[in-house]
Amino acid sequence: MHISGPVAGRRRRVAVIAAVMTCSTALTTAPTGQGLVGADGTPAPSVAARQLDWKSCVQGSEFDCATAKVPLDYSNPGGRTIELAVVRRKATGPAPRIGTLFFNPGGPGGPGTVQMPQNYESFPREVRERFDIVSWDPRGVGSSTAVTCFASPEEAAEWGATKAVGFPVGGKERTAFIGAYKDLVRRCEQRDPELLRHVSTADTARDLDRLRQAVGEPQLTYQGISYGTILGATYANLFPDKVRAMVLDSNIDPQAWTNHASDADPRLTTPLRMGSDRAAAATLQQFLTLCGSATTARCAFSAGSPKATKDKFDQLMQRLRTQPVGDWTYAGTVADVVSSLYVVHPGWAELAGRLQTLWQGRVAEPSPFPPEPAVPNPKPYLGEEQGAAVLCGDSPNPRDPGVYHAMEEASAAAAGDAGRFWTWSAMGCANWPVTADRYRGPWNKPTARPVLVVGTVYDPSTPYSNAQAMAKELADARLLTHHGYGHTAQINPSSCVRAHESRYFIEGTLPPAGTTCRPDSLPFSAPKPSGGVATGGGGTAG
Repeated sequence: MHISGPVAGRRRRVAVIAAVMTCSTALTTAPTGQGLVGADGTPAPSVAARQLDWKSCVQGSEFDCATAKVPLDYSNPGGRTIELAVVRRKATGPAPRIGTLFFNPGGPGGPGTVQMPQNYESFPREVRERFDIVSWDPRGVGSSTAVTCFASPEEAAEWGATKAVGFPVGGKERTAFIGAYKDLVRRCEQRDPELLRHVSTADTARDLDRLRQAVGEPQLTYQGISYGTILGATYANLFPDKVRAMVLDSNIDPQAWTNHASDADPRLTTPLRMGSDRAAAATLQQFLTLCGSATTARCAFSAGSPKATKDKFDQLMQRLRTQPVGDWTYAGTVADVVSSLYVVHPGWAELAGRLQTLWQGRVAEPSPFPPEPAVPNPKPYLGEEQGAAVLCGDSPNPRDPGVYHAMEEASAAAAGDAGRFWTWSAMGCANWPVTADRYRGPWNKPTARPVLVVGTVYDPSTPYSNAQAMAKELADARLLTHHGYGHTAQINPSSCVRAHESRYFIEGTLPPAGTTCRPDSLPFSAPKPSGGVATGGGGTAG
């Protein structure tokens, strides 16, 4: 999952978030698709899909924009409709076009109309040549009909200033933190409670099938990263005969997401059930080990050895507890550390530089935002209530705010600072007012084609064990292991992974069972000579 809400802090949004677009379109009727099914597996009324009227997003842009109208409630297709902002980059050729690849960038709450253009070059060249690539802002998010619990961004910023950055430290901050999220829920209930009940993953999967029909595809070709994997798995089990090809990269364990066995009284938050705390701790340990094994020219925070660098980090965290550097508090710095582990290049080197600056007692500059894509609305409102609406309505979390401190201490005992970070990331769910139309399984409906599951070994958000679980849960899936670092193989490149994804999307060919890939370059490694061939990207079967 991407970092959102209390875990993001105010310094950095991870995995290249920027914004969205609002393009108006006229819609013309296209043939009706097959009947939908409810989250409980029962048929729902079929609804006609409409073709999309694409227009250039802005003058000179290579991306096209459209707006789709879909029912708010698929069980009442004649009722209220909502809008979905959609973006497309047409296949570049010269090889013959195969079809449309749909992409979800994760979150929950990631705006696809921004993140797809930003990450477009990370799709394999062969895939860009032969597929139109389409993404959208899911219902409730960005430039689609969005969950907004404040009258203005300024009001949202004022609310954010009432709580600690990252997570609360001490009783006074915990009381304020819990109170802030109670206030958020009150605001959300007042503005559009009907929308809150219909921003589930199942609803978004139904929207995805409508978009598939709207672009004229008989079956779905799809890539989902992070939260996009649980969306993909939901689609695969609601519409199993419509799966042409599906890549799920950096997976969420479906059982951890649904918590089916103890739905009424979950003992852990969603991230703790997933093991995000332990995964972040393991990835941080790799960061410190590799940094300590490098020179300060390669890693500014290096203390000359892995152990000395780990000790230096612990000393810095202890110092920040009582002596913040400017507005860099202990909790805010931990939030920045974990979020900065997502993107290895250049994220890890930049993180090392910030830590060294703080070690010297100087205020560190925040990580720069990615460039804005050429879309009409590159900075939409992306308040944390948008991701919370999906997570809290869809995945069970403890309802008693009083238990979060005990969970934090238990997680910290196993995962250190990262445990505190991930425990409080679901605080918004403690008092969330509605339960959405959840899909809770089964996850093993036979699909028309097998699914390719990609898991990164050192992922600070979605552990490799979740990819293993996803591959076992699905009826027909192949696991591809990326023995690398960071959150998603898509934004932490491996030529090996990209080659296997290309063959799968284009030819339907899965990698051999047991295939392992490696990243093109390791953290803190020497830069490759100009024009050199990347090493370490080869795969091994066995």
